[in-house]
Amino acid sequence: MSTTQSERLRELLEPLVRSQGLDLEEIAVDSVGRKRVLRVVVDSDSGADLDAVADVSRALSVKLDETDAMGQGTYDLEVGTPGAERALTEHRHYVRATDRLVRFQLHEGGDLVARILTVDEDGLDVEVPGVKGRKATTRRLAFADIAKARVQVEFNRKEQKDMKEEEEA
Repeated sequence: MSTTQSERLRELLEPLVRSQGLDLEEIAVDSVGRKRVLRVVVDSDSGADLDAVADVSRALSVKLDETDAMGQGTYDLEVGTPGAERALTEHRHYVRATDRLVRFQLHEGGDLVARILTVDEDGLDVEVPGVKGRKATTRRLAFADIAKARVQVEFNRKEQKDMKEEEEA
């Protein structure tokens, strides 16, 4: 039996989110001044566009109004997506981050910044960018070796299309 409000809310809302074709990534109830805020984070393999977020937000609002899961007090419902620098904690997160640059904290110590190339059940193959004119290298990381992983924002990355055009020129 669930004991925390977040666990009870997850049990109530997760089937509804899944029925909308999304995954319930995170749920949190916070107090902001006198108000309570229910934050729900959703995602899918193909991403969650604004229409999908709006649809699931309406569905969650109706479901919450039908129950007393949030109690009698007022609260705000915020539904969104994980954000640009999301933490990777589940296998599906790594799959969704394929071709993205990620900062890994390793159990053996140290950090590694690399691009995810492929993901399987045991770990992932990554490309470590070259430094000072050196070529990039590939490396295998087992999930057991990763303490933490977070997607990095890239402001100056050339699109694959631009890279192919330069190679052909």
